[in-house]
Amino acid sequence: MTRDAMDEPVETLYEGRWLRVLRRGRWEYAERTHGNGMAVIVIAMTPDQHVLFVEQFRTAVGKRTIEMPAGLVGDQSGEDTFEDAARRELIEETGWEPEHVDVLLTGPTSAGMSNERVVFVRARGLRRVGDGGGVDGEDITVHRVPRADAPAWLMQKQREGFELDLKLWAGLWMLERDPDGTPVG
Repeated sequence: MTRDAMDEPVETLYEGRWLRVLRRGRWEYAERTHGNGMAVIVIAMTPDQHVLFVEQFRTAVGKRTIEMPAGLVGDQSGEDTFEDAARRELIEETGWEPEHVDVLLTGPTSAGMSNERVVFVRARGLRRVGDGGGVDGEDITVHRVPRADAPAWLMQKQREGFELDLKLWAGLWMLERDPDGTPVG
């Protein structure tokens, strides 16, 4: 789409509770209908150096996926900050509560198809407060994987037929580094 196409009217093709499908000129795309299209992905490692991953069935790909804990910003009533959403999702999905959360980086997940933007958040000072597993029938399985084994474990899960969220690799990198490459101190 050219910048001139931005002057074309937007046509709503479909609107649901969480998504809206639009057309502007010849370009079709989806928008999140809440929280300005924002989501958080939580990079979390337990005090004993285990990375937290979640497994769940994702209807859009028709398979179980391995992801880092994540969720939508603004899916609760009232104000919802990135930090609030990250804390909530980490507790709901994994049963671990962070003492601190640091917003690291924001960017689009699929700029050619959706307005969704993801915020990478690093959770620190974790303590176990529950079992996790999600809410409202999410049926999430929590995996605690030793940091040193995480890449090999992920590749084994892919061989077993799981879909891997590619943001996992960025999350693993940011366990030990800030987005600019500076080591986490």
